[in-house]
Amino acid sequence: MDPVVILILVAALVVVFVVASAVRIVPQARRYNIERFGRYRRTLQPGLNLVLPVADRVNTKLDVREQVYSSDPRPVITEDNLVVNIDTVLYYQITDPRAAAYEVADYLHAIDQLTVTTLRNVIGSMDLEETLTSREEINSRLRAVLDDATGKWGIRVNRVEIKAIDPPHTIKEAMEKQMRAERDKRAAILHAEGERQAKILTAEGTKQKDILEAQGTQQATILRADGEAKAVELVFQAVHRNNADPKVLAYKYLETLPHLASSDNNTFWVIPGELTEAVRTVTRAFGDQSTAGSPQPAHTEEAATADDPSHGGRTPELDAGSTVPLAAATAADEAEKQAAAAVSDAKAEAAAAMSSQAPRREQTSGD
Repeated sequence: MDPVVILILVAALVVVFVVASAVRIVPQARRYNIERFGRYRRTLQPGLNLVLPVADRVNTKLDVREQVYSSDPRPVITEDNLVVNIDTVLYYQITDPRAAAYEVADYLHAIDQLTVTTLRNVIGSMDLEETLTSREEINSRLRAVLDDATGKWGIRVNRVEIKAIDPPHTIKEAMEKQMRAERDKRAAILHAEGERQAKILTAEGTKQKDILEAQGTQQATILRADGEAKAVELVFQAVHRNNADPKVLAYKYLETLPHLASSDNNTFWVIPGELTEAVRTVTRAFGDQSTAGSPQPAHTEEAATADDPSHGGRTPELDAGSTVPLAAATAADEAEKQAAAAVSDAKAEAAAAMSSQAPRREQTSGD
C-alpha cells in the first residue's frame, strides 16, 4: 500500500479520536465534574460541551433532581426508657455538584448517620406518648439540623418525614387495652347521654300530655257547666213563662223522691220536711175536685199528722252521740216505703179525680 495513503488514514483516525474526546454531551438534570490532570477544572452543564482531549476527564456524574432516600428502622430510646424503632424518609437535592463530589466521600451515608444521631437526640427528650403525637415537631427539628449540616456538602434537605414508629410488643398491647378502655368509656358516656336525652324528652312529652289533658278537662267542664246553666235557665224561663201551678211542681217533686234511694251506694237518706206539705198539696188539689175521693191510708195520715206542727207532733231526732246503725237502716227503708206509698196514693187520687170529672165533661158536652 502506498505510504501516503497510510499517513492520511492515520491522520484521519487521530482527528476523529481528538474530536470524540473533545465533545461531551450532558443530559438534562445532570452535572459532570471535569478534572484536568487530576485537578477539578469545571462542571459541565446540560447540552454540548467541549473539553481538552487527553488532559480533561469526567470525574463524577451527578443527578440534580430531588431524590428520596428511605432509611432502615433504627432503635431509639425515649425519655421514659422505652426502645422504639423509627425509620425515616429523606427528600434531598444536590445544589452544588463540586461540593457534593469533593466535600464528602459518600453524602448518602453521611446524611443517614446524621439523621440517626439527630433523631436520637430529639426522641431522647420526649416520652413515648409525646413521640407518637409530635411527628410534626420531630420532622421540623430534624430538617433544621440536617439542612444546616448538609449545606456545606452542596445538598439541600427539602423534607424529612417519619415513616413509622414501632414500639415494643408489650407496649402495643398496653396501648390497645388503653384504646379499648377509652372507646368503652366513650360508648358508655354516649349511651348514658342518649338515655338522659330520652328521659328528658319523655318527661317533657308526659308533661305536655298532662297539660293538654288538664286543659281539655277544664274546657269540657266549662262547656258542661255552661250547658247545664243554660238548661236550668231555659227550664226556669219555661216555668215562669207558662206560669206552672204549684200542684204540678209538687207532683214532680214527689216523682223525684223515689230516685233518691235507688242508688246502691246510699246507706241512708233524709226525707225533707217539705214532703208532707207536697203530699198535702197534691191531695188537696185532687181531693177538692173529687166528689167521692178514696179514703187516705192510715199510715199516710199518721205521717202527715206527725210532721204537722199544728197537730202537736214532732219529728224524732237522734242524739249526737248515739250510734244505732240498724235503726238508721230500718228508718231509711221505712222512709223509702212511706215516700213510695205517698207517691202511689197521690197518683191514685189524681186518677180518681180525672175519672170523676169525665162524666161531668160528657154531660156538659151533651147539654
